[in-house]
Amino acid sequence: MLGKKSDKPRRKYDAEFKGDVLKMVFTGRPVHEIATSLGINVGMIHKWRAQRTGSLRSSDPLMPIVVPAVPGAEHERVKARLREVEQERDILKKALGIFSRGI
Repeated sequence: MLGKKSDKPRRKYDAEFKGDVLKMVFTGRPVHEIATSLGINVGMIHKWRAQRTGSLRSSDPLMPIVVPAVPGAEHERVKARLREVEQERDILKKALGIFSRGI
């Protein structure tokens, strides 16, 4: 049973199709949902994403690079919120140390 080839021919996907699928992934749609709706394998989408993000090198120079856009104001807001949460965490760590000494 191992190594048995399927009777179905392999499907070929062009660079435009791959780019459209990756745009859907980078907009936040779940990979499983995309794969089911398009009738393709989940692993294939993960492979394409890995190729585009640089963990694997793409052999297809025509495949567009899709990078999710983050507006500058949104990025700054997230950074500010991260600093605030880190400060809260540090305060709680210190309080835990103070209260645990008294026991």
